[in-house]
Order: sequence, then C-alpha cells, then structure tokens
Amino acid sequence: MQPAFATLFTWLVVLLFLLGFLANGFIVVVLTRDWRRLGRLPPSDMILISLGVSRFCLQWVGVVHNLYFSLHLGEFHRGPVRQLFNLHWNILNVATFWFSAWLSVLFCLKIANFTHPTFLWLKWRFPGSVPWLLLGSLLVSCIVALSLFWVNHTAYQGFCIRKLYGNMTYKEWNRRLEIFYFLPMKSVTLSIPCSVFLVSTALLINSLRRHIQTMRQNGHGLQDPSTQAHTRALKSLISFLVLYALSFASMIINGAGFFTLQSDWYWPWQALIYLCTCLHPFILIRSNFRLRGVFRQLLLLARGFWAA
Repeated sequence: MQPAFATLFTWLVVLLFLLGFLANGFIVVVLTRDWRRLGRLPPSDMILISLGVSRFCLQWVGVVHNLYFSLHLGEFHRGPVRQLFNLHWNILNVATFWFSAWLSVLFCLKIANFTHPTFLWLKWRFPGSVPWLLLGSLLVSCIVALSLFWVNHTAYQGFCIRKLYGNMTYKEWNRRLEIFYFLPMKSVTLSIPCSVFLVSTALLINSLRRHIQTMRQNGHGLQDPSTQAHTRALKSLISFLVLYALSFASMIINGAGFFTLQSDWYWPWQALIYLCTCLHPFILIRSNFRLRGVFRQLLLLARGFWAA
C-alpha cells in the first residue's frame, strides 16, 4: 500500500476514535448524571451505560495498542505486552457483545407484540434480572479472556524455553495457535451472544414490519406520526443489525490473523473496526428521547458559541 493511503487510513482511525470517544462518553456522562440525581436507573439505561463504558474503554485499549505498536515494533511481538493488551481487548469485546445482545432482548420485549406465554413471562421477569445479567456477562467475559491469556502465556513460555516449537519459528507457532485454538474458542464465545442478538432483533423487526403494514392497511399514510416513528425504529434496528454483524465478522477475521500488524491492510482494517464501534452510539443517541434532547441542547450551545 502507498504511504499516502496508509497515512489517510491512520488519520481516519484517529477521527473515528474521536467520534466514538465523544459519543460513548456523552452517553455515560448523561446517564451517570441521571443516576446520581434520581438514585436509580431503568433497565434500558443500565444496559446503555454498561455498553457505553465498555466501548469507551475498548477504544482506549485499541488506541494505546496501536500507539505502543508504532513506537515499539521490535519488542511488541516478543514481550508480554501484547498478551496484556489482548487480555483487556478480549474482556471488553466479549462484554460489549453481551451488553448489545441484552439491549436487543430488552427492546424486543418492550416493543414487540407477541402473545406466546414464554414471551409474556420473559417480558415480566427480564427487567428485574438486568443487573444480574450484566454482572454475569462481565464475569463470563473475564473467564473467557483469562483462559485465552493463560493458554497464550503458557505457549509463549514454552516456546521461549524451546519445549514446544520443534523446528517452527515463533511466527509459525503463533499462527497455528491462533488458527487451531483461539479462533474456534472466540467463534464459539461470540456466537452465543450473537445468536441471542439475532433472534431478538429478527423478532422485533418482524413485529415492527407487521405493525407498519397493519397501520397502512387501516388508512394511516406514510406521513402519519405513528407510522414515521415505527419506520424510524425499523431503520435503526436494521442499521444496528448491520453494524453488529460487521463487528462479529471483524472479530472472527481478526482472530484468524488475516490482517497482522505487518500487513499493508492493517490500518484499513482498523478503520473498519472503529467504524463499527463509533457509529452505533450515535444511533442510540438518536433513538433515545432523553439522550437526543441533551445532545440537541449541546448542539444549540455550540452553534451559539461559534456564532458569538
């Protein structure tokens, strides 16, 4: 890749980081302020603030990782720093996937119109279980990440004392470890919250689609406020689904090691990963009435400041 394109994608990664930093930080600050003022948070806000914190920290880990890699290329591959970065990266990634899945389930239970007894039971019990589900998701994320870290560290130590690698180089051994152990484990680990997310989102999209068709058949036009609200919700869900699928695909491809730190396409790939994590917070802000109101006030204040 030409140096100019590499520089372009590097600056694009920086821009996406700043956007994600501002959006996720905004969600966390606004909801934390409401939490302190009211003394409690509804289940949806609990999930939103957990998702905002995990993505906020995830972006910082990614930026520090890339910065350290750029400044210490030689020792990054051989030292334990890479393993420590991967530990934090995996914890935050798995937690983010679980939090997004619970948010999708909550939206489905609140909005979808189904009369199945199981659905009605979940609709009654799920909101009260949200704090425990969030804590359980964080615990599972830590267990998975520590398991990956332990295997990686053990393999690295074994390679260093020349017990495991035979005639293989460290790069070849690390590649085999990624393909035959880390990739299957990451695939299984991320597939569970991804399946939960896909099922709940598909049910909700189907429910909204049928509701929009019913309103149109009853004479409600496209300009009807209720129809527009449901149409906006449907578009937000579809965009959320696309971004979630891109995030899942990026984690699997990243686990397969197709885009290594030495690859010419490393920075374009990083730009795609940051694109997935920085756009969805803006979708959440736009779809949440309170967050949208505060964000609009900030925009008006900024416009007045620049006009003055």
